[in-house]
Amino acid sequence: MVCWSADNATNAYLQTMKMGKSANEPNGAAFISALAAGNNARFTGKSTKEPSGAAFISALAAGNNARFTVVACGGPADSTTLALAAAAHQTGGRIVCILPDHQNFRASQLALGPNAANIEFIQGDAKELLSSWYKDSDFVAVDCNLENHEAIISALQEKIERHHHKNFIVLGYNAFCKETWRNSDLKTQLLPIGEGLLLTRSTSNWVVRVDKCTGEEHVFRVRSSVGKLIGA
Repeated sequence: MVCWSADNATNAYLQTMKMGKSANEPNGAAFISALAAGNNARFTGKSTKEPSGAAFISALAAGNNARFTVVACGGPADSTTLALAAAAHQTGGRIVCILPDHQNFRASQLALGPNAANIEFIQGDAKELLSSWYKDSDFVAVDCNLENHEAIISALQEKIERHHHKNFIVLGYNAFCKETWRNSDLKTQLLPIGEGLLLTRSTSNWVVRVDKCTGEEHVFRVRSSVGKLIGA
């Protein structure tokens, strides 16, 4: 990954909505949030509608020019994998989907339809595969429904700290499905988007604040080098 690309984020977002063929009206809040974060700005959006987690993930990956994406699923591939496939298509990158067992392969193909042809599927232990075969990935999404998701994310964080990896993003999704995030020791930022996202990246920190008067959510990006909030 190199610099932020608003064009990639835009195209990946639109492609995700097209591929998913959502029955609901597309929610631009998640997309705007990703654009704001990538450009060190502030996102303000009333929480009257739940932001689309898949669209946010797609825009985040493509906007950061992810070239080697790995998604570790707790079951069959779902909208998150579809979103990352759209991002990989936009950046010309590679996407690998790790499934917990072979039984989920057929279900994943049915869920993704023709888009499954653009994804590399492998069955195995995500933690081991990410530390060996896929150690050069620059964007990793981990399903929090995996029993060892905390160990996987923790190992990836240690990789960042130990090797000082730059432009590396680790994203836990479906965080609200597990109550463990409330008492977790993971050094992540919880984003209340979709089913909940746990974000870790090597180049910056993220802070979410809710205006108690208006109910608006503000997402800030904090640069490690300066240690202060950057807002619009």
